[in-house]
Amino acid sequence: MHLLEVECLGKTLKLEGSMAGWQQLFWGDDCVSQISASADNDNFSHQFSLKSEQGEIQVELSGVLQWQPFDLQYQLFVNEQLLHENTLTEKDIEQRQVIQGEKQPMKFSFIGLAGLGLKLLKSAKVIKVLFAAGSLAAYSWLFSIEFAIALILCLVFHEYGHIKAMKYFGLKTKGIYLIPFVGGLALSDDKINTRWQDIVISIMGPFFGLILSIACLVGYWLTDIEILAGLAVFNALLNLFNMLPVLPLDGGHVLKSIAFSINSRVGIIACALGAILGVYVSYHFGLALLGFLLAIGSVEIFFEYKRRHLSELLPLNRYAQIVSILWYVSTLGGLSAIIWLVGQTDNGALSLPLKILSS
Repeated sequence: MHLLEVECLGKTLKLEGSMAGWQQLFWGDDCVSQISASADNDNFSHQFSLKSEQGEIQVELSGVLQWQPFDLQYQLFVNEQLLHENTLTEKDIEQRQVIQGEKQPMKFSFIGLAGLGLKLLKSAKVIKVLFAAGSLAAYSWLFSIEFAIALILCLVFHEYGHIKAMKYFGLKTKGIYLIPFVGGLALSDDKINTRWQDIVISIMGPFFGLILSIACLVGYWLTDIEILAGLAVFNALLNLFNMLPVLPLDGGHVLKSIAFSINSRVGIIACALGAILGVYVSYHFGLALLGFLLAIGSVEIFFEYKRRHLSELLPLNRYAQIVSILWYVSTLGGLSAIIWLVGQTDNGALSLPLKILSS
């Protein structure tokens, strides 16, 4: 990932590195120094020389790098004179603007033209109205107008959770798009820099869904209006599906960021045991489908684990790992509990989500 960037002798000096220990130092577009992967690369030193009319110039970048929690202290020397010194923390990485690569000259193609047209449509506010109207019409045709309105309410509330998290991190949002037969999308033009941002933005959708289900369930207990119970249980099922550890679902992003931030055997074993426990609990309560999907998603993330060092996202520190795991488990457990509680009623429609998970 991109660690630091500083001006040096008319060009940008960039340091790239990973939790595995390897580092590469670039002066402009040229790689001038690199360090191989090692278990102990907290202290680093990069040295290279440049030729000029005045003679040879010696450049040295040295410092101390700690990944969890992230802390980078560095000094830049030119001919043994201190040119720059600074300390970077996780907040600095989080607030850094992602540098976009140079755009290649456009070549005419029908696919590119269609993509450009879609991009123009996405930027227009009218497309949101068209997508929302299309979703309402499609769901009304398949089910009923009441069900369609309830479903769109659930989707909007879910996506609003993502939007709220994006705004918290200062990301520019493009709003919510309701796609017929697909669901909802919360879009942003900005890129994230850390695993913590990925987790918070991903989990806030299902978490807002959990809050909506709890509110509807409390309303049902107070008023005995069954439509509130129906809204609570079907919204819980919708958000529970999104919490599955399968990409590109929200749960897949959450568990992938947690797993890819762990750099010890003990942590990997703990994650594996947690996945096994989740599958066991699902089958123990008769949620066979949920247990099967949890197992498939966990295996998928396991096979991608070796590629974690190629990521450009700053990994979680230990505290954030614990908070993320507890947040994920509590949200998943809360949604499952709502489906199980409502499923105990004699109403066949309200117990349908529980039967689906038990199949």
